Amino acid sequence: MYNLTELRQETDEIIENLLADGSDPEALYIIEHHVAHYDFDKLEKLVVDAYKLGYEISEAEEVEEDGKVFFVCDIVSEINLNADLITAQQKELLPLIEKAGAEYEGWGTYFEDPNGEDDEYGDDGEFFEDQDEDFDFDEEEIVRH
Repeated sequence: MYNLTELRQETDEIIENLLADGSDPEALYIIEHHVAHYDFDKLEKLVVDAYKLGYEISEAEEVEEDGKVFFVCDIVSEINLNADLITAQQKELLPLIEKAGAEYEGWGTYFEDPNGEDDEYGDDGEFFEDQDEDFDFDEEEIVRH
């Protein structure tokens, strides 16, 4: 079980450091919740459940560490840099992660330059494009609420 108080403290510190470094407080941020699992099939089920909740999913990668192989990916959203929103996402995702037997490795984002002229996400300002091909699952099987 994850300690939500500790996770919130980490979230507050990350946000504080980003803003202290000059990151744009008004920007939309790509929030990547990092997850890992030793079983690809169980990871895939987890990310399908997260996808059903409206998150985007990065492509899974195979990683070897200390002779052990596991799979990692990110559960991704685009939101304001707000600790309450990130905490709400963690409260939504952590039960799915625990149920799957996966490991939550925290979240991350990117510095947003308030003086940047070009939108790094393209002309429409949207980070997400059609990324459904990242995982090989049948979208018709997904029930949206």
